[in-house]
Amino acid sequence: MVEVRRPISISDAVSRVMNYEFNQAIDYVPLLESDLRFLAEDLLADHDVPPFNRAPYDGYAIRSEDTSQASRQNPTRLHVVGDIGAGSLYTDDLENGQAVRIMTGAQMPSQSDAVVMLEEIHTNEADMVTIIRPHHHNENISFQGEDTKKDQVLIEKGAIIHPGTVALLATFGYDIVPVFRKPRIGILATGSELLDVHEPLQPGKIRNSNAYMAASQVKRAGGIPVMYGKLPDELDACVDVVTDALQEVDAMITTGGASVGDYDLVPQLVERLHATTLFNKVAMRPGSVTTVAEKDGQLIYGLSGNPGACYVGFELFVRPLIRKALGARDLHLKRSIGVLDSDYPKPNPYTRLIRGVALEREGVQYVKPSGLDKSSSVIALGEADVLIVLPAGSKGYKRGEEVNLLDLHDQKGSQWPWDIPIVSYK
Repeated sequence: MVEVRRPISISDAVSRVMNYEFNQAIDYVPLLESDLRFLAEDLLADHDVPPFNRAPYDGYAIRSEDTSQASRQNPTRLHVVGDIGAGSLYTDDLENGQAVRIMTGAQMPSQSDAVVMLEEIHTNEADMVTIIRPHHHNENISFQGEDTKKDQVLIEKGAIIHPGTVALLATFGYDIVPVFRKPRIGILATGSELLDVHEPLQPGKIRNSNAYMAASQVKRAGGIPVMYGKLPDELDACVDVVTDALQEVDAMITTGGASVGDYDLVPQLVERLHATTLFNKVAMRPGSVTTVAEKDGQLIYGLSGNPGACYVGFELFVRPLIRKALGARDLHLKRSIGVLDSDYPKPNPYTRLIRGVALEREGVQYVKPSGLDKSSSVIALGEADVLIVLPAGSKGYKRGEEVNLLDLHDQKGSQWPWDIPIVSYK
């Protein structure tokens, strides 16, 4: 008997998934291993930046009052009494008529209150400098704490760690970094037609690409893929593998067997596991038969066996849950606006998410489908860098029309991008 499925909106499906979350845990990792992880605690400044008044340029530290009458006609000459390199100190008080040679970043001597840049100095004597204009109190000084005050929050919990973040972590002595633990995501491919990647092709068979694709998506999202291989269309074997896997992972993905047919196992698998179906049809193409179920607080994803549908289902419904486990603030694919660079004549009874290629010209992002627009097409995935979102109800789209885009490679993400009106460039 063919199962009757009632489609729900993409937004509703995402909301149902996001009601579930992992128990967040914290790992402490070396600074050099923290890239692209998510901070598990606010990053605080443990000292002022700069930590002392310092010179922003190479030049001479002076008392500004000594130059109050300086001019080209009446130059001021100061006696050079020392030299301060970065990391060195001048321990005496600077007295009237004196100057100290100072390098960029070095601490200002006591009683000095200005820096004369090197290119402004006129002198032919090793121990004297000639100044031809007045310099003012606090001129050319970087002051203690002007960049950051001690105990200031520099980066909030949930921020992704990138090279700029690493610079801050190093500046404030975080050799060990608190980050959210990566969730473990199980992956099982089902289908009697599947071959291992290393096997030669056989009549009626295809290689198991979906599992490897999903594993790469898990890693890009920030999780750890746990591979459970492939199984033929045998319900008992699938039930056994998934039951055991749920003891080892935080969530489980199956690919294949999700559509409506005699050999499609996901509905039976959900029933045998005594899991609760959150949804089993979404008003979208590709991936309308994407299924998500819950068992004892864990989510089981039944993604399509078609590569394009599997890919889209992951990005919409699995990725944000992984990002939530990682403490990210922006859980979903980054949204932007683009302009169609080719006609798309297909009617849209459901929202379409087309794998696309984006190319910027004169500040405008132009997009077109990548490869063959069929859910079974693997080739279209190779070039895709965005998903082109075409809302339901249209009889087709013309070149030049504005469309929503979801960036597949962006790491920062965005808030939930659906149900937002198109923003015109005009």
